[in-house]
Order: sequence, then C-alpha cells, then structure tokens
Amino acid sequence: MIRSKKTYVITCLCILTAIIFAFPYIPFAEENVEFVDYKAGFYYTVQKGDTLWDLSEKFSDSPWVWPDLWNENKQISNPHWIYPGERIRLYHRNWLDTSAKEKAFVDVKPYFYFPEIARVGFIRKEAVKSSGTIFKIKNRVMISAGDLIYIRQEGDIVLPPGGKYTIYRTFKPVKDKDTKAYIGIQHYLLGVAEIIQNDEQGFCLAKVIQSFRAIAVDDHVIPYEKQWPEITITDSLKGIDGKIIKSEDSEVIFAANDIAFINKGKTDGITPGQMYSIYYQDKDKVNGKQVVLPPVEYGKLIVLRTEETTSTVLITDSDKSVEDGARFHFPVSAK
Repeated sequence: MIRSKKTYVITCLCILTAIIFAFPYIPFAEENVEFVDYKAGFYYTVQKGDTLWDLSEKFSDSPWVWPDLWNENKQISNPHWIYPGERIRLYHRNWLDTSAKEKAFVDVKPYFYFPEIARVGFIRKEAVKSSGTIFKIKNRVMISAGDLIYIRQEGDIVLPPGGKYTIYRTFKPVKDKDTKAYIGIQHYLLGVAEIIQNDEQGFCLAKVIQSFRAIAVDDHVIPYEKQWPEITITDSLKGIDGKIIKSEDSEVIFAANDIAFINKGKTDGITPGQMYSIYYQDKDKVNGKQVVLPPVEYGKLIVLRTEETTSTVLITDSDKSVEDGARFHFPVSAK
C-alpha cells in the first residue's frame, strides 16, 4: 500500500512537471501585455503569425537585428514567444524614411504612442467659449488631483453633475516672431474636473480628477473631449514648409520631448501622425553673389493634434536646441 501511494504521487508530479514544461510562457505573456508601463514612442501591435525576425525585416534594414528589437522591449521574456495584441516598441525609425517599406505600412500600421495626450494644448484664432470659471478652492492654497473646487457657470450654461470638464488657461495673443502678425490664442491645459453638484444660482462644486499642471483661481473649464494616445503614422505632405511658432511652456530654447506649435493646420492638409524634419538654411556670398545653401536637418517632429491654421507637435529628435521661428519641412530624412 505504501509503495502504491508513493508511485501514485511520483506519477502525479511527473504529469504536472510535463504540463509546466509544455506550456511555460502562456500565462505570463498575458500578464506582461496588461501591466507593462509603456512610454511615449513608436509602436506596433503584434498580429497573428508575427515574429521578432519578421518585424525586424519590416521595420529595419535586416531581420538579423531582431536582438535590438528584443532589447528595446523588456516585457518580452522569451524572444520566441510574442502574442497577438501585444505592443512592441520600435527601437529604430529609419523605416519612416524609406519608400521601399511603404507597401508594408499599409498592412502593419505602426503608430506613435503618447500617454500624455490629454494635456496637449492648442492655439486657435479665437479663444474657446468658457463654460465656467474657478472662483474658490476648498481648504487649499494650491489645487491638485483630489481637491474640491467651486466653479461659477458662465451665462446660461449648466454644468450637470457627473459631467467632466477640462481646466485651462489662456495667454496673451501669440504673434509671429518675425512678422509680428497675429496667430491666435494659446490654450494651456491644466487638468480635468468632475462636477459633483450645482445649484440654481449658477455655482458648482467639482472634484479635480486629473492635474497636469498647477491649477489656480480664475482658471476656466470647457467640456472634456477624449483624446486617444495611439496616433497612427500617416504620410507627410510633400512640399510642406513651415515655422515653429513657440514651445507650449514658452521656453526660450527647447529640444527633444518638448511640445510646440507650428503655423500649419487643417487648411494646409496637416493631420495627426505626420512627421517632418526641422532644419536651418544658411546664406553666403559666392563670387560676389548671395546664395542660399542647402538645408541642414537637425531634428524631427510629429503632429499630435490640429486646428484650422495651427497644429501641436512633439519634438521627437534634435541634435541641437530649437528656438521660436525654427523651420520644418518635408521630407523626413534618416539620420
């Protein structure tokens, strides 16, 4: 009897061990996909049948660089096991600059992931109509997520309980650095509030549910609009040539990972997901004549959101500092 029990236990352990070794990665793969903290960057969603070898061939010069793609994605424990729906970070962006890969783009649809898209502001010719103004903070000096605020509704606008509103601030009119021509009004997004209750006098109590920047009395609210962080890469416009108006945070000089505004928008054919090169172009005298030298590209930008005559962009690369008035154009060339 003792021997039979022992034999039974050993048999069960052998079966269990065989199951574990037969399916070593599947349960963990789903967890990796769900809990990875993704950063801003260029990504691709894995499709059925994809391998790192194939993806390296599509997005780089050779399938043999798949170890670099694996190294960029720490959430992948085994390079031989990737799963449909998993997000792969693309370590290399030269694929955006080569026409040879254009056919592949139609099928694979790479995209730029920007988790902070909700805080991206904009410039419009006319300021948006405010739905309400913060006039009091409850038991606080500085406002942050979780704090209660009082909002005065504007005119006959009613802010219903449960409604979400973006908190914003406007600055003085933005003008072209060189021509001084009027461009528009910058809208600086600060956070999101949810209405808890309102009364017949036009006052609301709200809770700040997201805080991007410091919020203060006299800041305004407008209806919240969901912005998707996955921005599909789209074809850039040939022949486009424009100017960077300013950085969102009004910095004198800025660089990679900074948000800025450009003087081209929907009316010019600009759409989110387009990419352009930042460049400078010197002039010099040759044989007594002033000539314009070939452009030198030193950075890249991607369009995050568009208005009629302006767009908000992210500087993705820069070899040197960028200033107000810097030029951008097509094409995006490889570095």
